[in-house]
Parts: sequence; C-alpha cells; structure tokens
Amino acid sequence: MQWDRSSNSRKGRATPLALLALTVGAFGIGTTEFVIMGLLPQIADDYGVSIPTAGLLVTGYALGVVLGAPLLTVLGNKVSRKRMLMVLMGLFVAGNLLSAFAPSFETMLTGRIVASLAHGSFFGIGSVVAAELVAPDKKAGAIATMFTGLTVANIVGVPLGTFIGQAVGWRTTFAIVAALGLVGLLGIAKLVPAMPRPEGARLRGELTAFRNPQVLLAMAMTVLGFGGVFAAITYIAPMMTHVAGYSEGAVTWLLVLFGIGMLLGNLLGGRYADRALMPLLYVTLGGLAIVLALFTVAAHDKILAAIAILLVGALGFATVPPLQKRVLDQASAAPTLASAVNIGAFNLGNALAAWLGGLVIASGFGYTAPNWVGAALAAAALGLALWSAALERRAPTPAARAEAGAVAAAARTPVHR
Repeated sequence: MQWDRSSNSRKGRATPLALLALTVGAFGIGTTEFVIMGLLPQIADDYGVSIPTAGLLVTGYALGVVLGAPLLTVLGNKVSRKRMLMVLMGLFVAGNLLSAFAPSFETMLTGRIVASLAHGSFFGIGSVVAAELVAPDKKAGAIATMFTGLTVANIVGVPLGTFIGQAVGWRTTFAIVAALGLVGLLGIAKLVPAMPRPEGARLRGELTAFRNPQVLLAMAMTVLGFGGVFAAITYIAPMMTHVAGYSEGAVTWLLVLFGIGMLLGNLLGGRYADRALMPLLYVTLGGLAIVLALFTVAAHDKILAAIAILLVGALGFATVPPLQKRVLDQASAAPTLASAVNIGAFNLGNALAAWLGGLVIASGFGYTAPNWVGAALAAAALGLALWSAALERRAPTPAARAEAGAVAAAARTPVHR
C-alpha cells in the first residue's frame, strides 16, 4: 500500500515540516556521535580509565551502528515506517539518558551502544521516508535536507556540546542530547504523515536487493569513499598540533570548519545528484583523492591545512546524497533494509579507515600518513564507481528492460484500421 500524496491537502506545508522533524532527529544523532571525541579526557578522568579505554566509547558506537542498522530494520519489518522512526528515537533518548546518569564506565558504554543501535536504521528508514515525501526528481534533495541535521551538528551541536561538557560537566551534554531526541520524537509523531508499510514487504524480499551487484558496489563505494574522509579526520588533532603548529584550542574551530565543508558538500550533493548522479560521484571521489594526497604537504602550513580540511569535508559529504540515492535506486523494489545497511557502511568505513590510519602512524610514517591512506581509499571508490557505470552500460536497467518489452509487445500487436 503506497501513501497517496494527493490525499494530503496540506502537502505543501506538511512535506517541509515532516523533513524538519527528520532533520531535528538527525541533528541529535550527529551531535551524540561526534561530541564524545571532545569529552573523552573528562569522561576518562571521572571513571578512572585511560584515554585508549575511553576510546571504546567511540568504537562501540560505530560497531553498534553497523550491527543495529540491519537488525532493527529487520525487526521493524512489520511496523509502519513512521512508527519505527518513533521507536528508534525513543531508543536514542533512552541510550543518551543512560549515558548521562551512568554510574560506571561499563554502564556508560552500554548507553552508547543502545543509542547507536538507532543510528543506522533512523537514517536508512528516514532516507526512504524523505524520498517518498517529494516528487521523483526531488528525492536526493529531500535526503540531503535530512542529512543537513547531521552536518549542522558538526558546526553547532558538537562545539557547543563540548563547551558545555567542559564547563558544566559531560553528563549535562548527554542530558541535553536526550532532550533533543525527545523533540525529534514528538516532531515525527506530529508532523510525519502516516505511511503504511508497503504491502507484500517481507524480509526475504528485502534481502533480494543484495543479489544486485550494483547495490553491493554502491555500498563498497560508501565504505571506501567516506572511509577516505575519516582516515584523515580521525587524526586531525595530532596532525594539526604537531605538524601544522596549531594550538590544542584551535582544533575545535578547525572541526567547525570541517563541519561547514560537510554542510556545503551535502547541499551540493543534494542539488546535483538528481541531475547527474554518477558524474557527480566521479568529480567528488576524484577530487577527494587529490585533496587528501595534497593534504600531506598542505598539513605543514596553517592556511593550506585549513583549506584542505574545508575541502575534505565538502567533497566527502557531497558523496552522501548520491550514494544513498544510488542504493535506493538500485534496490527500489526493497529499499528499506538496503538503505539502512548503507548507513552502517558509512560507519564501517569510519572504523576501517581509523584503524588503517592508526596503523601507518604506529609504523613510524608520521601524523600525515593517514592522508595517503584516505587518498588511496577514495581513489579505490572512484574505481568502483567507474566499474559500476561500465556494468550498467552493458546490462540494461529494469526500467529499460520493461520499456523494451512494452515496445516489443506493441510491435507484435496487429494494427486494425
């Protein structure tokens, strides 16, 4: 059963408001994902653990996203998408409240994992809902609108949450994030229209999407492309303080600059993905590979380093709307699980890239070495994009096959004069 947009007489007003509700939820999720990096020292001191041990709060969250995306999407297969979004935001609120009041580090880690379980499914299901709220030629733009919450979180939510956590206490930060999640939950309940689960949607049907090589290629592009971004950004603090010569206090504002780049890239990707999806991926992935390679040299100069950080954020996040739309397009018959798994792919890329970046640093190649890792990952993603396009040119799309079948059937039908 498809939601009938024409039946909604308030479509013009309801659609932007519904997207706003999704964006608020995305803002809260983006804040809790990244703010932890600026609060690790305070959390480690409070619980009496080392910084590497406190780093498990980052790793645990990323792995929770990877596992939670398919798990909760499958469990919610028989629930309407609106109701599932509300359940996910409730889970997010509960996880952050548990983190805010956790009496032990183990409880804090549990809270982080609980909150992370909602992450992948929210963006996965939210992408499908956002795309269904608008006309077919506006889908990528709607997805980008939702992801704007994630990018704005890095400009406003993360530095503000870090400041509050350092000034008042990190528990206050997580309590505020939980309140943001509650606002998102109420917004979804009030503003997102009822969109019943499509009839016939079954787990087996959702899994068939993964038989399509194009879906798997798009997800591999996600892992490698966005992994290229995190190979560099994960180690931005030591790179900027030890190589570029910035003070520790300046790192926060450099991350804000990265967030501004993310916002610009998201708007760019949302605008052009509906017009020329694959060419956009060629430009952004190729440009990202080049900028990351040059970042190795640019990191030795303060101004050039700042420009490189802005460009890495812009080019990296310009790939998000087209990659998410690519998965939705290629898994159009069963998009929900594929969309959620692709969100997990972003975090899998983050974890892989952070590990590889740490490996090259530990091997003695210096703090700029992760940039080369990122450049290689982005270049590999570009190679996959070119391969995907080549395969698509050889094999007609389902729509093209249907059109060809209709033409053939028409040709066989006798014409009566």
